[in-house]
Amino acid sequence: MKIYIFSKRKIAIVLIAIVLILGIIILINTSYNPFAKAISTISSPKKLPIYSVETDEKKIAISFDAAWGDQFTDDILDTLDDYDVKTTFFLVGFWVDKYPDMVKKIHDRGHEIGNHSTTHPHMSELSREEIIEEIKTTEKKIEDITGVRTNLFRPPFGDYNNQSIEVLEELGYHTIQWDVDSLDWKELGAHPVVDRVTRNIKKGSIVLFHNNAKYVSEYLPLVLEKLKEQNYEIVPISELIIKEDYTIDSSGRQHRAAN
Repeated sequence: MKIYIFSKRKIAIVLIAIVLILGIIILINTSYNPFAKAISTISSPKKLPIYSVETDEKKIAISFDAAWGDQFTDDILDTLDDYDVKTTFFLVGFWVDKYPDMVKKIHDRGHEIGNHSTTHPHMSELSREEIIEEIKTTEKKIEDITGVRTNLFRPPFGDYNNQSIEVLEELGYHTIQWDVDSLDWKELGAHPVVDRVTRNIKKGSIVLFHNNAKYVSEYLPLVLEKLKEQNYEIVPISELIIKEDYTIDSSGRQHRAAN
């Protein structure tokens, strides 16, 4: 009797194992399941956006993300003019809708405009179709105002995954992060921003600012003054990055491919 009970349990365990294995196989072959996503992530090499660029020149880029408010944007544009600097603004679709005249002004003052999504979502949580919708909707909004199609994208929250980068590449975009975070959103004052940026900058850096940071009108001229004193040339991101034949190392630094 004991042997019979033991064998029955053993058979039950085997059957449960078979059911679990079949279930996993079904899940793996279902596009929307979490197991397939996890296994795909493990098996695929991690793709990285561009955080900085390897260069022998003292050349850097500064950028402004615009999602909420435009209170200080005129001050930013005036300061950039004062220092003869052109830079890159990444705009969210709902910001474009709210401030179309400012979008045109940024473009007319000679600055580059990048795409920062339509609704400011976590890109890694979106489906392929949702990513395309986020990009193409804002792309059209900006192009309707400026006449120029965007080809740089900054992920909201700095959030990305392999799928988002791959879809962006298919759409003709470079995904851009940063290697110097000003932390201006923390509102610690102007001097902490100046110190942080000037202490961490190096050749090929990309700096992150926000257009509606509380102290931007104070810290921006101080940062530009110090960078100019250090003989850095400040250019739009598209003039810093390598467009073709490049590799990206584990830190997100872009390198020219070896010939």
